[in-house]
Amino acid sequence: MINLYELYYSSPIGILKIKSTKYEILSLEFVQEKFFNKENINILKEASKQLDEYFKGSRKEFDLNIRLEGTEFQKKVWNELLKIPYGEVVTYKDIATRIGNEKAVRAVGNANNKNKIPIIVPCHRVVGSNGKLVGYLGGLDKKIWLLNHEK
Repeated sequence: MINLYELYYSSPIGILKIKSTKYEILSLEFVQEKFFNKENINILKEASKQLDEYFKGSRKEFDLNIRLEGTEFQKKVWNELLKIPYGEVVTYKDIATRIGNEKAVRAVGNANNKNKIPIIVPCHRVVGSNGKLVGYLGGLDKKIWLLNHEK
């Protein structure tokens, strides 16, 4: 049996609940309430430190062990998201083309919406083909904030 841990992190865009195993980040979720942090393991402390640096503007990419859990297609999409540089945006079609299936735009969007580790796996850097901001797990206001933060 795998032990799971969680930490609540207060960010400028709301409370984030980070879930992990002892060595890998599993998810980062926007939540309404913060509960007492009783976990004190290294991976969660490091995630909190790197999020602090990101929100202060001194970290442009994350260096954390993460576990991407999903279909092979979803993992391809999420690994491609990890390659989008800080401060840049790409379209869903760009991602579909990069993974070798330019007609899979809608499937890329669906995979993007299933990303369990937003911010760290930067799904906020993906926009519609006309440059329009579309959907974000935590709400469009958070996506706008993150994109403006990275300018």
